[in-house]
This record gives sequence, structure tokens and C-alpha cells, in this order.
Amino acid sequence: MQTAIDKIRELRALHEDGLLSRQEFDQRKNAILDAAHAPAQAPSVAVSARGTELGLMAGQQVGPPNRRYRLERLIALGGMGQVWQATDLATHAELGHSAQVALKILSPELTESASHAKLLVQEATRARRLAHEHIVRVYDWAQDPATSSYFVIMECLEGEDLDSLLAREGALPLARTLALLRPVAEALDYAWERHRLVHRDIKPANVFVTARGDVKLLDFGIAARARAGGRTALEAPALSGTPGYRAPEAGAPGSVPARQLDVYSVAVMVHQMVKGLAAPAIGEPPRPQDLSDAQWEALRSGFAQDPAARPESVTALLDRLAASDAPAAIPETIVAEVAEVAEQPAIAAPEPVAEPAPAPVSEPADSQADERNRNVAAAAAQVARQQLREQQKRERLEAEAARSARREALREQLAARRDEEVAKIRQAQEAAQEAAQRKALQAKAAAAYLAEQERARQQPAPSAPPAPSPAVPPTLLRDRFLDLEGEGPELVVLRAGRFQMGSPEHERKIAMACGAQKNWLARETPQHWVGIARPFAMGRYPVTVGEWRAYVEATGWQPDGEVDWSAPGFPHTDRHPVVGVTWGDAQRYVSWLSERTGQRYRLPSEAEWEYACRAGTKTAYSFGDAIDTSLANYDGNFTWNGGARGEYRRGTTPVDAFAPNPWGLHDMHGNVWEWVQDVMHDSYEGAPLDGSAWEEGGERARRILRGGSWLYNPRYLRSALRNGFSAVMSNDIVGFRVVRELPEDADEHDAS
Repeated sequence: MQTAIDKIRELRALHEDGLLSRQEFDQRKNAILDAAHAPAQAPSVAVSARGTELGLMAGQQVGPPNRRYRLERLIALGGMGQVWQATDLATHAELGHSAQVALKILSPELTESASHAKLLVQEATRARRLAHEHIVRVYDWAQDPATSSYFVIMECLEGEDLDSLLAREGALPLARTLALLRPVAEALDYAWERHRLVHRDIKPANVFVTARGDVKLLDFGIAARARAGGRTALEAPALSGTPGYRAPEAGAPGSVPARQLDVYSVAVMVHQMVKGLAAPAIGEPPRPQDLSDAQWEALRSGFAQDPAARPESVTALLDRLAASDAPAAIPETIVAEVAEVAEQPAIAAPEPVAEPAPAPVSEPADSQADERNRNVAAAAAQVARQQLREQQKRERLEAEAARSARREALREQLAARRDEEVAKIRQAQEAAQEAAQRKALQAKAAAAYLAEQERARQQPAPSAPPAPSPAVPPTLLRDRFLDLEGEGPELVVLRAGRFQMGSPEHERKIAMACGAQKNWLARETPQHWVGIARPFAMGRYPVTVGEWRAYVEATGWQPDGEVDWSAPGFPHTDRHPVVGVTWGDAQRYVSWLSERTGQRYRLPSEAEWEYACRAGTKTAYSFGDAIDTSLANYDGNFTWNGGARGEYRRGTTPVDAFAPNPWGLHDMHGNVWEWVQDVMHDSYEGAPLDGSAWEEGGERARRILRGGSWLYNPRYLRSALRNGFSAVMSNDIVGFRVVRELPEDADEHDAS
């Protein structure tokens, strides 16, 4: 573990490199010293007044130089580390989330080795794919260089967890308990059915109720993995989960995580919530008084020691509890006595809703029998009253459910009607706009025709008018391997030319209205002219899984990143773009391709990439200033400039699934980010004007990405947008395409 001196030494290095101001250096140094010398008997005072054991305090900044966050307030503090509300100061505003985020900052002991840190990155990457309304959204992870602590960047929520709610309200009715846990069951069903993931650490502290009443499940997989010291549940099964909520089989060697682990934990939570306990019961839990026999048996099935005896899912457990509505148990002796009395014609059974009639006065010799008869009659009346109360309770619940269903149906009808009206208005506006555009084009064409006729009258006709130039289709090229045992990617030959690189002001204004940050958009400035002096050939598609597989089989390449290219977490075929490839891996691939074909292959320069993407256009996208999910693969839950929402495919699509741009190149917008050769710079000030790669200065550890991906919203897919990423890391949203240089005397027709 780092000492305070080690932390301060790293802080000083950051300050000397210009990455920390003097004021911030002093604040963080003092916080580290305060934490190191805090009195052992009062750690809570040291945390609240002086900072934390990680040297953190409100107002300071954490994260690498390109991803800075300002800590605002400490939300939670535990054995794993701390959770802070923070302001995102970086330019990476991923997925359109707000500037306020939650940072789960893990203690350095949990990620002290490189293998532990790598496992944390894998868990954060996996959790980021869990896009469900009842699972807290994980955006990314990062490491703070001053504390060496890794942290996970998550959705920031306002509200309280179930621990706080139970401490404030005490025991909850079963109906409310089920209502609070239904969203948890939906989230678990989604994680299992879509990703085969089990939570393994369900407890009240990991169920959050927002200020609006929404329920969110926290710490999906990250808590269990981090608590296991970076090991998987198979490697350290006994450490997965929290004592009291952990299923008995969780500690068995070689056990495979199954849904019954979460069923056990939720059953413990149900018992805790209806009993109003501050902590789960030890041993056999006592029966709550408000549960009927059937409800208690249903709940006990969730506690079963044998996982096979438990319900198959949390949803099934909650369904059993909801369906078990029999009245509470009555002692068997009283039931037997009621039955015995019912068989005697001399004593009439009481009406179900009436109070029992007073017993007749008997002779003194029969006083004991009279007393017994009165007791039995009173018991029968009690049974009747209890049955009546249960019946009335069921009727109230059914009526409330019916009213809720009617209200929900009415809301859906109103929402559908509103959406229909909005769609009609939008269609009418689009039709009117198209009509106006057609009229404008017709007027422009008519004016041009009249002007041409006027010029023709004023000038003599040429003796031999030239024939019109035919349309030139894209020239395709593909190199065979020298040993004739394969071939390289399919290429499109692009002619030399000149274009304007970067974004115009009006496009940046639209991007800001859609959530982009001003300092991010500054990367696209100043807009400038670039000349591409020589023709070149660019990959028609991003490098595919099949093409990468041929490279792996030929070279024995082994990945060193966080994503398995052959199983990235979503379905794919050989026609999908490869992911899980670092910038260095892409460099090794083009070197291998050059050797196999005898031609010079490389990554495109950033200018070449944008030139090819724009394909002669000046709009936000190569197909115009509007975009929808029929044109590219991106997160259709988000829109650009008032466009319609669309499909979110949750993974890559085949490289030829969408129409090509005007020059015959596919997937230049969306699907996967694409590596280019250039180093990351914050603007175009000083950039080359000849289309060559910009490799001087800048952040050499980061390289440029272009094009956007399936996980990002449409503003990231613009032709002008620039992103940067660590050259030594891979991701499930990053791929690349290649460029092949052409001979100096080649043009777009005779290249071979």
C-alpha cells in the first residue's frame, strides 16, 4: 500500500508537470497528511472533517489528466472504499449523461496488483453493457494517479437505499415489499436472459429508491469481484456476497454462480423488510405474524438449503408470495372443536359476518358444557371475522390493482395519442419542408435554365459539343497474398482532392444543444482546408472478424486488452467488424498485411479518414444533416437536432448492413470507432495541411478515434467529430480500417 510520502511524491510530480495547480497541490497534500495522522479512535471525525483515508476531500479533483472530476460530497463510506458525487470536468460526456456523476472510488488494497486491476476493468466493461431502467448505469472506469485508486463512473442518483428506508419506516406491509422488489426482479431477469449474469450481492444497501420513486439495482458484479480481491466467484466463492444474505452454496469450491444465489438473498430481504429488522436473522428466521401459512411456506422456499428446492428466479419467488393469500393459521384444537360443534344439531353455527349469540343459561349440572360451548362459539365467530377481514383485504387489493391498471391503460392511451399527434405534426412539417425544398430547387433549376438559354442566344453554338461524362462507379481493389493462400481486405480507390476539415459554427451549436461540451467541440476547430495530394485505397469496410481470424491463425497473436475479440459480449459473425483491438494491435496487423501482399498498408491519417468519410459533402453526415437508425448503427434512444428516436441494437451489425457513402465506403458513421494514425491534439492549431498524419507533440499515449459506435448517441457520429483513447487499451466499441498506398503514377482508374 502506498504511504503518505509516496502519495505526496506523486502529487509533486503532477504539480511539476503542470497537471495540478499550486492551490490544488496544497489542498490534496494536506488532506493526505490529515488522513495519515488522524486519531485511530475517531475515524469518523477524520472522515467528515478532514477528508478520507484515500486523501480525498470535497473540492479536489481526481482522475487522469484527460478525465478530471471535482468531488462535491461524500455519499457513502465502506470497506470497499467511498462513493462521491462529482462534477465531470472532462470532455468525455459519454452517452449524454449530465455533468453530475457518482464515483465509486475503491481502496488501493483491492486493486494493488495488475491482475486485480485488470479484473476490475473487465467487470466495469461488463456492467456498462447492462442498459436497463432498473440498473444503475455504469459509464466507464478510470484511475487517479495521485492515490493509485481505481474508480468507476456511474449514474448519479438522488434518494436513499433500502437500508435507510427501513431504518426510517420500520416494518413494511408485504404488498409494499413486493412492489419495491418487483423492479429488482425485472433487472435480474434482464441480466440473466441477455447476459447470463448473476448479481451475487443483493442486499438493502444495493437497492436504491430515487426521489421520484424509481428503484435501481446497484453494484452489479463489481462489488462481488472487488470484495474477492479481484478474483472471480469461481476463484473465491466464499467471498462473493455479504454475510447474512449469502446463500450456503456460495462458499462451495468450484460452484458456478446461478440464479438461485439471488433468490436466497431476496428471500432474506423480504423477511427483513416485513419484520422491520435492522439486519438479517441468524439461523432459522422467525415467522412474521402478518404472513399466512401459504405465504410463509413460499418465503421459506427461498431460504431452502438446497438450491434446486428454491424458485427458479426472483420473479418466481415474488409470484409465489403474491399468490399465497390464504388467511393466517388457526390452532388445530380450535378448528377441531368448531367441527365437533358443527356436527351437533343443538348448537347452530354462527353466520359468517354476525356476532355470536349469547349462550343459553343451562342447568347447574351442565355448567362446564355450557362454558365449553360458549368458547367454541366465540372461536367460530373469531374465524368468521378473520375470514371476513381477509376477504375485504383481498377485495381492496384487487380493486386497487384494477384502478392502477385502468390508470396505466389510460396513461398509455394518452401517451399513444400524444405520440400519434406529434408524429402527424412532424410528418406534416416534413412534408411542407420537402415541398418547399422542391419548389426552391425547381425555381433554381428554372432560373438556371433561363440563364443558360440567354447565354446560348448571346453566344454562337460550338461546332462540336462535348459528350457528357459518364458516372464513374467506385474502383474496387483487393490484393492477393504472395503465397496465393489468401487475400487482403476489399479496398476502394480514392482520388486526390481538397476538402474543408473540421466543423462549421452552426453544426457545433446544434451539437451543444444536443448535449456536447464546448471544450470537446473545440477539438474540431479551426475549420481549415486540407489538400490530399495523392490517391490512396481505403478499406471498403472496417476490418472484419473473419479477416482478423486469418491474422490470428497465421501469427498466433494473443490479446493483452480487456475484451475478447472472439466473444465480445454480443452475437457476431465473420462479417461483423472486429473489436477488442488496441492501436498497437492494428499496427501489427497492417505490418503483417504488407508482408503477405508485398504492398504498403497502414492506418489512415485523420485527414484521410475525414476526407473519405465526407466523400465530397459538407453536411454533418455524408448522407446529409439528419440521421436515423436506418442509416447507421448507434444508440437510437438519443436523437440529433430533433430527429426521431430509433433502434438500439446493443452490439455491432454486419459491415454491409447499411448503404455506403457516395464514394462506396460502408460504416463510416457508427458501428465501431476506428483507429487512425494521429496523436491526440486538443485542436487543429498547427495541424498539417497536406493530409499527412500528425504525430508530433500532443498526447502520445492517446491516439485518435473516428466515426462513433453502436453504444454512442448520434452527435458522436458526425464526420467532423474527434475522440481520443489510450493506445494500449482495447474496447468492445473500437475497431479499425486500413489504407493501402498506391504508386505515384496511379489514378483512380488504373490502380492495381
